Amino acid sequence: MASSITSSALAHSHEGVVTSPHTLATEAGLEVLSKGGNAVEAAITMGACLAVTCPHFTGLGGDAFMIIADANGGVQTLSGIGQAPQAKLELSGQLPARGPGSMLTTAATVDTWGQAHEISRQNCGGQMGWAALLEPAIQLAKEGFPVTPSQRFWLDFRCDDLTMMPGVREHFMSGGKIPHEGEMLYQPQLAASLQSIATHGYRDFYEGQLGAKIAAGLAAAGSPLTGADLAATRARIEKPLSVPYRGGELLAHRPPTQGMTTLEIMGILERFDLSMIEEGSADYYHLLVEAVKRAFLDRNSYLADPDFASVPCERLLSPAHLDAEAAKVEAGKALDWPFAYQHGDTVYLAAADRFGNAVSMLQTIYYDWGSGVSVGDTGILWHNRGAAFSLDPAHPNVLAPGKRPFHTLNPGMYRVGGKPRLLYGTQGADGQPQTLAAVITRLLDYGMDPLSALKAPRFLLGRTFSDGRDTLKLEQDAGEAVFAELTRRGHQMSPLPAQSALAGHPGAVVIDPTKGFYAAHDPRSDGIALGL
Repeated sequence: MASSITSSALAHSHEGVVTSPHTLATEAGLEVLSKGGNAVEAAITMGACLAVTCPHFTGLGGDAFMIIADANGGVQTLSGIGQAPQAKLELSGQLPARGPGSMLTTAATVDTWGQAHEISRQNCGGQMGWAALLEPAIQLAKEGFPVTPSQRFWLDFRCDDLTMMPGVREHFMSGGKIPHEGEMLYQPQLAASLQSIATHGYRDFYEGQLGAKIAAGLAAAGSPLTGADLAATRARIEKPLSVPYRGGELLAHRPPTQGMTTLEIMGILERFDLSMIEEGSADYYHLLVEAVKRAFLDRNSYLADPDFASVPCERLLSPAHLDAEAAKVEAGKALDWPFAYQHGDTVYLAAADRFGNAVSMLQTIYYDWGSGVSVGDTGILWHNRGAAFSLDPAHPNVLAPGKRPFHTLNPGMYRVGGKPRLLYGTQGADGQPQTLAAVITRLLDYGMDPLSALKAPRFLLGRTFSDGRDTLKLEQDAGEAVFAELTRRGHQMSPLPAQSALAGHPGAVVIDPTKGFYAAHDPRSDGIALGL
């Protein structure tokens, strides 16, 4: 049963653990494990609950990504990315970040859950019914839950933009007022949509009665997406990309996600002896930042939907290329960095069970509150991932019929001898690979426990919501000496407050074959990890 562990605690268990950015979702996932469910089933339940309790970061109208490892050594990714309309769109200028003009891709989260449920039954011994896994989310939407500090923060932060986000005003602001922290939020329309999916199956979202309502709502809102576009939406099951690291292998999703970017960063770092570098020192941050820059240059040049563009993953992750990129890192000098930062928010969740199954997962509606537009009377806020496309015909990520956009999401897994030993992921768009570089090195190179690794100061290269300069942001508790030395090496520094929400909200699970499971969620978030 759920323990009394607080959100700042390290969860430990020999039976199984779950972690997510909302206490109620984590508790629901733990309840699945306590009833004999597996990690995949727990992840589906947590993902559905987060679609209710974290409406500013995720929802039915968004995308989702999973890495699933089963007890038999099998591993596969689910890449749930909605695609652009099949009809060719004649657009010019710049794609809008909000509103109907940003509603340019379908939503694949629900299909990801559904296909994961089938994988659970086929490969992971899953026995729990589909409807039972969605029931906790239905109840939360129907019976309500207290507004969290995170939700209140992002309503306050966007208060000047709410005229452009009618769906947010309608569903999350009773009487047109921003709710207080702890005030109850009820979502009866969303509860009905979830109930329809539970009753009629996950494809009801795309091809059934609910799908017809969604298609009509999209058309009424001004989106070019059609019922045929919804029906064509499928999450892809693929083999993960991988790179060797410290005697094991790191796994990530294939393009159009930036999983290859995280792997390239870590492949570069593999070529340095971090045992000779003090964790948290200027040398440490400098090395990580410079590795990030090398990988981001490749990402910006190539990353797109491989169905429409050539993405040389094998070459970029080859030993020869990683050797060459590592050789370009200068110990005493920072590479100039004038490149724009991409925003985005999401939720990370993970589960590991006593049967040997493990799941690392991310869900998103892109920007906080997505497009800001709800779809008909479904209670579903649609994402704005279409805004990630380019309209430059020469750009690999240019908008095209049926194309999937560049995606920042990349949950990860580390395996040794074919067995999962670490699950990790974070929100933060361009910040994701940066945060993960810090989390992974602290866990694998420095042997820190998940909570300590997540609490330690982190950096963010590029712009943030509150600072438009392309500087290196670093949390102030890294220390004045570190700031001074990084400045001397040529980094343009900007301080972030200690434990800043802008530093991402990662979660992590360590699976030790003798000591059991250890899990935590970032203390910067509303998250919690729990163990049986």
